[in-house]
Amino acid sequence: MTVERVLPTQEARDLIALVRELAAKEVAPRAAAGEAAGRFPRDVFRTLGAAGLLGLPYPEEHGGGGQPYEVYLQVVEELAAAWLAVGLGVSVHTLSCHPVAAYGSAAQREELLPAMLGGDLLGAYCLSEPQSGSDAAALTTRAAPQPDGGYVVDGVKAWTTHGGVADFYTLMARTGEEGARGISCLHVPAGLPGLSFGAPERKMGMRSSITAQVRLDGVRLPPGSLVGEPGAGFRIAMAALDGGRLGIAACSVGVAQAALDTASSYARERRQFGTAIAEFQGIGFMLADMATQIAAARALYLEAARDRDAGRPYGPKAAMAKLFASDVCMRVTTDAVQILGGYGYVEDFPVERYMREAKVLQIVEGTNQIQRLVISRGLARPGA
Repeated sequence: MTVERVLPTQEARDLIALVRELAAKEVAPRAAAGEAAGRFPRDVFRTLGAAGLLGLPYPEEHGGGGQPYEVYLQVVEELAAAWLAVGLGVSVHTLSCHPVAAYGSAAQREELLPAMLGGDLLGAYCLSEPQSGSDAAALTTRAAPQPDGGYVVDGVKAWTTHGGVADFYTLMARTGEEGARGISCLHVPAGLPGLSFGAPERKMGMRSSITAQVRLDGVRLPPGSLVGEPGAGFRIAMAALDGGRLGIAACSVGVAQAALDTASSYARERRQFGTAIAEFQGIGFMLADMATQIAAARALYLEAARDRDAGRPYGPKAAMAKLFASDVCMRVTTDAVQILGGYGYVEDFPVERYMREAKVLQIVEGTNQIQRLVISRGLARPGA
């Protein structure tokens, strides 16, 4: 089913039409084989970059698309519906660019952003560590300041999307005291001596998206690598994650919509006892619930995006959107498998892949338990 979208401008409508065409011709036809082979689709990202889709929510003056988040997220949803590894990859790249765009110096924005947003480069975001996941402030990767203004970095980052295939890494490392106030943000180009990567993780789903450890052994960063003020890294990381969580919400809605479309089509065509199974109340009500939940999840992430675009606080609402949309995605994909019955459990239809992919969306960019913590803390503040 083609989702009817309410978009603010003709430019945005043309953009969505372009994305749908690219998704149908260049992305979706390769998803099943790419996932089965665990092959990273770098050329797909080059195609998206050439179409201007890797810098959509950033200013045109720095090479971005100048689009509001409301529009950018709907692009992510369309791509995720075609192939989650691609939609989520665009979200991760956008997240990786945020610190330089929002907190970098004028010189950094002028020097780095055109290449980061221009479509040829792909970014990765390095926050989590083997022993530091939800407790991000406990990270131990250390960046030692040098007399020339550069840094020498030692440590290991874990669960890094695009680890080993990215062209740059946005790194959170300890430059001072223990705790959140001692963390800084650094820009790390790929290819530096001492920068290496673990073997790709063997994942339940989204196997074509490379997830690997990033290892830094005496990596020497030049002067100008610090993004923002020393010790501001944790605040920068959390601000970036607010936008990233909306990206995961959009991905969740995209995968759920793809599962619903497959299940609905199958239910209209599959006949039992002389009638299409979509006519049976047990199946019809499942489809109705799936569609309702998807519509609600989409409305929630778009509302949060409009708050972001208007400059209003949106962090707790982003957490709500990520929490709700990813839980919806898990329920919808599970129900899609059930509707297809035995066919849902085999690779002839994509719903078994959607179900495996859905699980990671409840984990990345902060587990859904952490989202509940963010939401509840927001409610506990005076005047909430």
